[in-house]
Amino acid sequence: MNDEFECDRLDRRRRAIMDAARALFTEQGFERTTLGQIVERAGGSLATVYKLFGNKEGLLDAVVFDKAVSGENLIREFADCGASPANTLRRLAAVLYERFLDPKDVALVRIVIARSIEDADFARRFFETTAMHTRKGLEQMFARWEAQGVRLHGPPDMLAEVFLGLMVSDMQTDAISHGVVARPSAERIAARIEFFLRGAGLEE
Repeated sequence: MNDEFECDRLDRRRRAIMDAARALFTEQGFERTTLGQIVERAGGSLATVYKLFGNKEGLLDAVVFDKAVSGENLIREFADCGASPANTLRRLAAVLYERFLDPKDVALVRIVIARSIEDADFARRFFETTAMHTRKGLEQMFARWEAQGVRLHGPPDMLAEVFLGLMVSDMQTDAISHGVVARPSAERIAARIEFFLRGAGLEE
């Protein structure tokens, strides 16, 4: 019973520290944020931070990879919904755009970009956890349609790259420009998807 209570207490403390770290990293950047500031906002002690995360870099890893969930499972759900390929891609694009352009996610991407300059291994792990899995899910979906007799104007891997690139490019542009470049409107996004569908041979 005491062990369960201790695990639950540490889990709540871990979440509080990660929430505080994410907010501070977003507000003032990773380099300018100190562990002392994180503890001040989250409560607890530096000893707990070191026990749970090791150091500030370990805390950054926890924050980034807690949030960096790929869209692979989401893609599988859409692929299994029974809709036509065109409608599946329209609905999927709307959800992925909303996710990728969420201000909190864009702020996280800024942190990742800055950290990746100094830590190539960190960049590789982030890419493998996010974009690589999402692209794999898309490729499998296109390959499944092709196996079912849908005629595609291009190989599944290339179609997956192009489709994902429609969203990733806007996320990266927003992260780098800090809003200088206006986000695409819903109409613009829809027009891009229709253009993709025509090129892929999936227009209805």
